[in-house]
Amino acid sequence: MSEDERNSLGRVGIWTTAFEGQPAGLVRETAAELEELGYRALWYGEAFGRDAVGQAWLLLSATRRLTVASGIANIAFRDPIAMATATRTLGEAFPGRYLLGLGGHRVDDTVHLLDGYPMPARGRAVATMRAYLAAMDAVPAHGPRPDPAPRRVLAALGPRMLALAAELTWGAHPYFVPVDHTAEARRTLGPDAFLGVEQAVVLDPDRERAYRTAADHVAAYLRFAPHQEANVRRLGFGDADIVGGPSRRLVDAIVAYGDLAAIERRVREHLDAGADHVCLQVLGPDPAAPPLGEWRELAAALLPG
Repeated sequence: MSEDERNSLGRVGIWTTAFEGQPAGLVRETAAELEELGYRALWYGEAFGRDAVGQAWLLLSATRRLTVASGIANIAFRDPIAMATATRTLGEAFPGRYLLGLGGHRVDDTVHLLDGYPMPARGRAVATMRAYLAAMDAVPAHGPRPDPAPRRVLAALGPRMLALAAELTWGAHPYFVPVDHTAEARRTLGPDAFLGVEQAVVLDPDRERAYRTAADHVAAYLRFAPHQEANVRRLGFGDADIVGGPSRRLVDAIVAYGDLAAIERRVREHLDAGADHVCLQVLGPDPAAPPLGEWRELAAALLPG
């Protein structure tokens, strides 16, 4: 990977789920402002709001230069044919600006509930993702081929998924991880793969209030995302950090909170540990509302002048 490609997203981007519940007009206006603020990458999640493809089209059509990245498109929501053809369409219509992040696999024979909706098991995580990528690549192309081909990354946490990301995609997009994981991911990926890390932040000068917001975020993921609990346990956090609510040690590792200086330090730590890009998820009192004020403050402090 060339230096230009490695730096194409900039050092700092935005990660958000706040667009899912917003009207399309507001989504377009906000994306355009983020581009004007100087952000070069906008990542968005996928749950049961807009699907990843429709959301990408909205964001790409509202901007001119911004890279729009799914963080992640859930492979349980669409088959490889639908994902491959949609990705080609976005890549052809917006050359070089769509980054496909894939993840959301389900493990073993368990049916998982997402907001009460049954999500059937897909199989072992790494084998399922390998087969999904191979199936995408095998889909015939009867329309225009995008040039360049859209880049792909995996929502990789463990060493085997990270190794698969380095082998078959542009790189990895870890979520809900401390700086120690970034260093481990870089060692596993090697020097050439892209590493774009999600970092949750609370921008609030009242540090104790900011901590409570951060702790609520961590507690929610420990309750509803067993793969995230398994990952932090693998990184050395135990029952004392998890059972009965997250410890301060765990909250401090997962969320950067307080003033701008605290967030700047955490971004620098990830970059020093081997990240190419850090996408900031701003946590606030209303997770459904786009935190435009904080995005503006962060842009002024963290983006090149």
